[in-house]
Amino acid sequence: MKAAVLHGPRDLRVESAAAPEPGTGEALVSVTLAGLCGTDHRIWTGQRVVHYPRVMGHELVGRLAETGERVVIEPNFSCGQCPLCREGNRNLCLARTAVGIDVDGGFAELVCVPARCCWPAPANVEDEDLLLTEPLAVVVRAVNRGAPAAGETAAVVGAGTLGLLALQVLRARGARVLVVSRTRRRLDLARQLGAAEVHALADGPLDVAARGFSGREGVDLVVETAGAAEAVTQALELVRPGGRVALTGLPHEPTRVSFFSVVRREVTLVGSMIYQDEFGEALRLVASGTVQTRPLVTHHFKLDAIGEAFTTHTDSSAIKVALVI
Repeated sequence: MKAAVLHGPRDLRVESAAAPEPGTGEALVSVTLAGLCGTDHRIWTGQRVVHYPRVMGHELVGRLAETGERVVIEPNFSCGQCPLCREGNRNLCLARTAVGIDVDGGFAELVCVPARCCWPAPANVEDEDLLLTEPLAVVVRAVNRGAPAAGETAAVVGAGTLGLLALQVLRARGARVLVVSRTRRRLDLARQLGAAEVHALADGPLDVAARGFSGREGVDLVVETAGAAEAVTQALELVRPGGRVALTGLPHEPTRVSFFSVVRREVTLVGSMIYQDEFGEALRLVASGTVQTRPLVTHHFKLDAIGEAFTTHTDSSAIKVALVI
């Protein structure tokens, strides 16, 4: 088979590789589409260290090699035995395995995964619409952790893939949503996807924007998706006293937080790590048309052009880059 094999930082080669052989409880999947995300890019640059050689890729749609059934891959699986798994916190399992990170993934013609990670693709939903199911599951959990109620106001910090998905999930829960971004580049798309208002950082202070949007001291709920240290501070500027902030962006640098403000205003901060049982809900949201994913897929590349795909990932025009396998 053909695979994009990472031999070291920025040393990515498309080459022939032996087809994986599924063992007990595993399935061989013929990959049709794979999404490239920020984690893949950090692995490619060497910022996130993996064991080499490694085939990346965890946002995957394909077909079971044995039957041809269309499937969407849930790429994280836990040990199932530790106390965290037994109490239901399998997303926090210290022995959790991530496809494309800890084991070889789907930037290849074939990938081997546990059979339990293969979700049947909903009928009459095209592969491209299903490509973002995995990041959508991340967002669904983050929104659930924030516990929005119909009629509340919410803000999303970040207008990338996760932010534009979070906007739609919050709208589906009945919230009015303000989308905040560093630039105005994707704010028109945010409006098209249902944002009641949008705000770029250059447009003025965030606390003023939040008060104007909510009609009170700030918004009820903030979902942070930007993955930058300053985004945590921005979330706290937006939220009202007694409000909630769900953090899901995984900033990789130290974050300065004024905990005096958190305590004084009784703000609830919750972290949200990938997902537990939200993958099925994400599939239903896509299948019903409640969440539109296709507008977020901005670029397509063949596997042989994966180097160009990684370069394009950081281009200002890109939201989600897809590999057509």
